[in-house]
Amino acid sequence: MKDILDELGATSRGVRRQRSDGTEEVVVVIRRTYDAAVEDVWAAVTDPDRLRRWLLPVTGDLRVGGTFQLEGNAGGDIRRCEAPHRLSVTWGMESSVVDVRLAADGDERTVLDLEHSVPLEIAGSGAGALYVGPGWDVSIHGLADFLAGVVVDDPAAWEGTLEGQRFSARSIAAWTEAIAAGDTATADEIAVAAEVARAQFTPDLQPGDG
Repeated sequence: MKDILDELGATSRGVRRQRSDGTEEVVVVIRRTYDAAVEDVWAAVTDPDRLRRWLLPVTGDLRVGGTFQLEGNAGGDIRRCEAPHRLSVTWGMESSVVDVRLAADGDERTVLDLEHSVPLEIAGSGAGALYVGPGWDVSIHGLADFLAGVVVDDPAAWEGTLEGQRFSARSIAAWTEAIAAGDTATADEIAVAAEVARAQFTPDLQPGDG
């Protein structure tokens, strides 16, 4: 359990509301520092051969203005790709945007900031972070393992294992705490979203597991 808690504790989480082009949005915010050079982390999040080893196989016209499709998952448009610091894509729909920024912290450390924004009318409230946050935690963890040289036969399958679901249960608790710390959702909205997240990410766990 200590390893799971240490891994989750290495990632900071936040949720905010903002206005963009007249639309109110909910933004999921994640920060993680990796013990790897910024060029190495950039390659891991943009090179198709490396992506499939910690996330999913990706296909498409992989250039700015082109499109991408993750196998069995989201696809979208590539809006920005500024090596080795900025990647911005739509995620599943035009109004769902994922923005990744990388910053060198010395020669062999990199700070990754990920923001996933969606319109408030889709998210419902800041509690909507519980529908995507645990999934991002799995990906952030997978990238950490990959950069550390850990080989996983099927990264996508790990999330559905009991170990992966226990990780997600702790992730849901962490996101619940992060949402409660802000002023983006009511207690009732958080409770409902947490229940939906548990059904989505931890279907095989019994109450109290994890």
